[in-house]
Amino acid sequence: MTAADEKKPNYGRRILWLGVFVVVLCAGYTAGWFYLANLFEDRAKETIARMNRNGVSAACDNPVAHGFPFRLGIYCDRVAFADPAEAVSFSAGSFRSAGQIYDPMRFVAELDSPATIDSPGSGPMNLIWDNLRASVRWAQPLPERISLEGDNMAASLADGTPLGTVGDLQAHMRPNGADLDLATSFEGLVIDPSRVSGRTLPPLSGQTDVTIENGVGLVGSGIETIRGQSGTIHEASLFSGPNTGLTISGPFSISEDGLIDAELKITIRDPNGLSVVFAAAFPENSDQIIAGVSALSFMGNAPSLPLTIKKGKANISFVKLGKIPPL
Repeated sequence: MTAADEKKPNYGRRILWLGVFVVVLCAGYTAGWFYLANLFEDRAKETIARMNRNGVSAACDNPVAHGFPFRLGIYCDRVAFADPAEAVSFSAGSFRSAGQIYDPMRFVAELDSPATIDSPGSGPMNLIWDNLRASVRWAQPLPERISLEGDNMAASLADGTPLGTVGDLQAHMRPNGADLDLATSFEGLVIDPSRVSGRTLPPLSGQTDVTIENGVGLVGSGIETIRGQSGTIHEASLFSGPNTGLTISGPFSISEDGLIDAELKITIRDPNGLSVVFAAAFPENSDQIIAGVSALSFMGNAPSLPLTIKKGKANISFVKLGKIPPL
């Protein structure tokens, strides 16, 4: 038998079966996605229903699953929460969440302004922003990482009195063994003069990097008090310019009666520039501020001093600063 007599492969039939397989696969994937979407919607409604008990009111208006084909998340036209027993309430615009089908442990969400918030500590406030985003990477017992980012945020009282604005705000949390790492940063913070007795402060920026000892267990059991906790401030900075500001670092603890104990180091960057900022903010004490802070310039452009707090009493070297009330 010659090669010409051999039966040739039927490529057309193979392509046909491949097409059928692709169609069946896509149809199965689509059916699976919409099945999961229905589960998501039902679970969202069940969660909201469970929250609405014991006087608590929670709302996620019109929860609908979105994201086909490669994402899956819940969209709400409006979100709200109120707990009269704790005198806490919150409401905001539309909420959008999504998780990647191929990376289900990572979850992202966005919330639209405006928002209103009321709590015993802050009172009623209005908040607006350009963008507010959050991301979570799930793990046990706590998420591997939680991040929050906001752009061009502004706060005001319920009557419209402005409080301040911030150009960029970020907050991050992650477990570190049994401890908990917390980090924040902000840029372009402008405090309205009405909040500081008519004084004009320059735009501020800053960042914090703090570790809370045994913080994973603290969060897992529900944070009821920060008393009895301890940790380390790796950095807590406040700047009025690229190289002008204050940085604090060192270990701290909070006793069961709420008093702070800490052995900190305070670093003053650009003492002369900082004295100008303080003098402009507090003109009634400008002479004392300029004399006191500028004297530190003899120790260099970034002198460091020990800041000791014992039982709530704060001292820099031998200078008593006063007493910090219990937390």
